[in-house]
Amino acid sequence: MAIVEATRSSTADEIEAHDDILATIGHTPLVRLNSVGGDLACTLLAKVEFFNPGGSVKDRIGPAIIENAEKSGALRPGGTIVEATSGNTGVGLAIAAAVKGYRTIFVMPDKMSQEKIQLLRAYGARVVVTPTAVEPEDPRSYYSVAERLVEETPNAVLADQYRNPVNPQAHYESTGPELWAQTRGKITHFVAGIGTGGTITGVGRYLKDKSPEIQIIGVDPVGSILYDLHRTGEYTKAETYKVEGIGEDFLPDTTDLGVVDEIVQVSDRNSFLTARRLVREEGIFGGGSCGSAVWGAIHYAREHNLGPDAVVVVILPDSGSRYLSKVFDDDWMRENGFLERAWIDRRAEDVQRSKGDDRLITAGVDDRLTEVVARLKEYGVSQLPVVDEQQQLVGLVREIDLLKHMLSGEHRHEPQETIKALVDRNVAVVQPNTPLETLMGLFGTRRAVIIARGDTVQGILTQIDLLDFLAAQVGAPAGPGMGDED
Repeated sequence: MAIVEATRSSTADEIEAHDDILATIGHTPLVRLNSVGGDLACTLLAKVEFFNPGGSVKDRIGPAIIENAEKSGALRPGGTIVEATSGNTGVGLAIAAAVKGYRTIFVMPDKMSQEKIQLLRAYGARVVVTPTAVEPEDPRSYYSVAERLVEETPNAVLADQYRNPVNPQAHYESTGPELWAQTRGKITHFVAGIGTGGTITGVGRYLKDKSPEIQIIGVDPVGSILYDLHRTGEYTKAETYKVEGIGEDFLPDTTDLGVVDEIVQVSDRNSFLTARRLVREEGIFGGGSCGSAVWGAIHYAREHNLGPDAVVVVILPDSGSRYLSKVFDDDWMRENGFLERAWIDRRAEDVQRSKGDDRLITAGVDDRLTEVVARLKEYGVSQLPVVDEQQQLVGLVREIDLLKHMLSGEHRHEPQETIKALVDRNVAVVQPNTPLETLMGLFGTRRAVIIARGDTVQGILTQIDLLDFLAAQVGAPAGPGMGDED
């Protein structure tokens, strides 16, 4: 019987296709955040990691960990991969295990979303759920249970993302070089949430090797120990928090705090509300820890007054599809105190409309100071949007700034003097569909925000406008998002 050797046809060689799904990992896009950081002078970019095939940044480490275990001889054909995971690392490992023919067992804390558990089971994994509120050394903790399962399972290895140096090395070899190339070496700040620390350590080391001046900023949830540990060098007792995938109750071996310049602390509330802002204002459907990272990046940029030369890149670790029953469920958000009923489905344009006067009063950048003062008096307002000849937004002129200028003895005031030097160009800008929960956050540090579509001004809102709007909701008939059905 003749044996025919199979060969690739010339047609197959011409087809543009990856050899397997693992070849599609990485090279995720950078996307400008135009709305959520609209008041920042710096460039704010998001590295959108849910473009990976498994939907998260953890796809990058799964194949690398398995290949390292194969090379060392610890993992043999037909073996089992065990890991303690919040879900995303499990998916990254499950994808590689499916391609390479291994079994998987994942141990998860019980605070993780049901979507993550179902997703891992869809890959054929066995999922073991353990209690969250126990110490790492407790035999019931997900770390301890994972180690026990390795001992009990023949030909099994622990992926050990918390201690495995392959974790940060994978990011040193992939994520870091991608960021450097995508920004043409112009990146000045890198922001990432810290869980195992693999991403921030690997990327941080690579970027510091390229330019030691680049600032590496970590984001840590309130309740985790990493913020205090970095700040004081002392361990504190961990508390519970809701955001998934970041924060720790111990310092993983894969976390090198020496490469981190600063850590920003973020609350669950700010994490979740920012994640909801991302999808509603930017169309980017990221998970709760994406909200943490973006809030941390914006907070850092404001605190340090970053200017137009700063290029801030923030990692968005995963997709919001894994949190539909939590972060993106209004009932869950309200039950946990993260969302007020009166805010739901209300937008900036609703507040603007409630003012009852659709006239848009503006000032021109070359208007005389005396004319602007008269306009403020005529319309009974304390600030005006300033536009150029094409009616594009330039900034804001405030009554208080004009007063200080007029009282100053440093200048000789002429009748033809314009407001050009008095325009505040660092203004908060929101879109008409910006949710009220976003406005509430902005008014914590701002007296006014501009509503604009693109660069075209639509209106201006002040703190009293929002207060009047909310006061009017008291006792008002239930409208969309305010009835008992919500």
